[in-house]
Parts: sequence; structure tokens; C-alpha cells
Amino acid sequence: MIRYTLRCSDGHVFDSWFQSATAFDGLVADGHVSCAICGSQQVEKTLMAPEVATGASRTEEKAEENPLAELRREVEENATYVGGSFAKKAREMHEGTAPETSIWGEANVSEARALIEDGVPVLPLPFKPKRKMQ
Repeated sequence: MIRYTLRCSDGHVFDSWFQSATAFDGLVADGHVSCAICGSQQVEKTLMAPEVATGASRTEEKAEENPLAELRREVEENATYVGGSFAKKAREMHEGTAPETSIWGEANVSEARALIEDGVPVLPLPFKPKRKMQ
């Protein structure tokens, strides 16, 4: 795994993890990397320096400054985690067979692509659940 500090065309700076440098390049080329703040797909790596761990307090301070941490907190507090049932539940809400509510979960690439192609309003989140629930 590799962590990159990224910047979008609007100047927003955020961090994200990738399996490898090659994986990052492929995801960007396919349009799967977007700004965590504004959603822009015009994202590039910025100059980075390795971080040296100095203790838990610095990590906690950094999390409070990080917009991704804020996004995670908002999602976890205001949406229901549905795990691997995300695609099914999102489609049911879109078709009107289930009540609309805020959900988040996991979908594989083909499920996500099908949802997008069918006009289901979904967005990829730049983080995974802290623990699997389903």
C-alpha cells in the first residue's frame, strides 16, 4: 500500500491510499479517483515527504485537520452501513421499491458501473469501513 497526497484542479489537498503506484495510475486513467472535497476528477500527486511516527497525539491531531476524517465522521453518523448489499439497496431505493434513506456500503466494479449507467445517484467514498459489519 502507498499513501499519496493529492491535489485537485481547484487546489484542494487530501490523502488517499492505493495498492501501488501502478494501481493509482490506472484508477486515475479510468476516472475512479476524485477529490474528496469537491468531486473533481482532475487530480494529481503532490510533492510528498515520508512521515515519521512521533506518537499517537500527532496522529489524532492530523485526523482532526483532515477533511477525509471529517467526511468519514459525517457518513458514519448520518448514513446506514449496508455492507455488500449496497448495490441492491441503492437500486431498490432508485426504483421506488424501498424507502429512500442515506446508505453506504461496498460494491464491486461491475455493480458500481451498472448503477452509474442506470442513473442511480452513487459516489465512491475515499475510505473503507473501519470494520466489516456484513
